[in-house]
Amino acid sequence: MNIKTLRLVGLLEGISFLLLLFIAMPMKYMFDNPILVKYVGMGHGVLFIAFLVVLFVVCEKQKWSLKMFILGLIASILPFGPFVFDAKLKKMEQPVQA
Repeated sequence: MNIKTLRLVGLLEGISFLLLLFIAMPMKYMFDNPILVKYVGMGHGVLFIAFLVVLFVVCEKQKWSLKMFILGLIASILPFGPFVFDAKLKKMEQPVQA
């Protein structure tokens, strides 16, 4: 696994979180239709765990500090956090120009 994989899983996890918060939850509480919460919530849960596993593996491979893992963890529980974390990863992925 590499940074590109981490970015992809993070993007999917972030989108699933936003779908859960802004579409599935309002459908449940405003329209008394909980079916989306069941499926979107399950998908988000799987993606959340996958993100943490990939984050851990990439942190180990890249020899990143515990701070980087904790930043990714915090980002994954905040709305829009995965997208901010992705921007940081994108900067790290780019080669340094002399």
